[in-house]
Amino acid sequence: MDKKTLYHIIEWAVALAACAFLGYKLVTFEAYPALWESLRGMAWQHYLALGLCVALMPVNMAIEAWRWMTLWNGDATLNGANGEVNELTDERLSFREAQRQVYYSKLAGLITPWRLGEYPARGVLMSDPVWPRVLSMGAVGSATMTAAIVIAGVVALAFSPAIRTQLGDSYLYALAAVILLLVIAFALAPRALKKYAEVNQKLLFRSLGQSFVRLLCWCVQLALVLWALGAVTGYGLRVMGYGFLIYYLLVTITPNVPIAEVGVRGAWAIVVFGSINAAFAGVLLWVINTLLPCLGWFFFKKDIILYKHK
Repeated sequence: MDKKTLYHIIEWAVALAACAFLGYKLVTFEAYPALWESLRGMAWQHYLALGLCVALMPVNMAIEAWRWMTLWNGDATLNGANGEVNELTDERLSFREAQRQVYYSKLAGLITPWRLGEYPARGVLMSDPVWPRVLSMGAVGSATMTAAIVIAGVVALAFSPAIRTQLGDSYLYALAAVILLLVIAFALAPRALKKYAEVNQKLLFRSLGQSFVRLLCWCVQLALVLWALGAVTGYGLRVMGYGFLIYYLLVTITPNVPIAEVGVRGAWAIVVFGSINAAFAGVLLWVINTLLPCLGWFFFKKDIILYKHK
């Protein structure tokens, strides 16, 4: 059995396992009656807000594809004017192929602990993956996304004393440890990954900036869902803005596995926004940004679009 056949088998095995898992989650979800009651009381403006949230899903995925394409192409992306390509690989990633890999990686992330399968899954779709490079760039992508969420969340926490008190000192200590690890990772990455990938400060900060853009998209989606379900009554715009960032911070830092992820998101939504409808909003947003992209991959099931730079 050649590598291409093996990767093809893995590709479909992951897809089928993820679809089975999604089916299980939908069948065993226990709050359908309460969620239906929330949806039934919505006005047409609220349904429009939900529609806009769904419409932003492909925008969210396009931003992640942009991040992944930037990381993979490296200096060839940053210095495209002179056409230089990293000597570790002469393969370039097109935006469409980056999208295909990102949609597929949602399937793999769904069935692996802490979504560890997302970046390896992107390598499975490559014609001849350089695995050390795939994993190295995956680590950088995860670190920059986490750093963006932590930076924004820490700033929001500074203006939210009530939530800080509710979290307690132990959570704040854990958060400080995460920040320290991220600082160390950013400092060591260029030298530590030199053998496998070209990582420099310029690439790190560009990926970090792209991560902030994706976080903004998430916050807009969350705002739309919360408003549609009536979970934002009594909050000022500034307070809600802090709440969005703190919510994503809590969801990101809290250890969870796919089987419990929906519950984790709903629980933190109640803590931050203070209503059961906020929990439904967290669940609904998970469906929009996880279930729909998983189904969307089947529309991207095309031949490899990774091409050789000339």
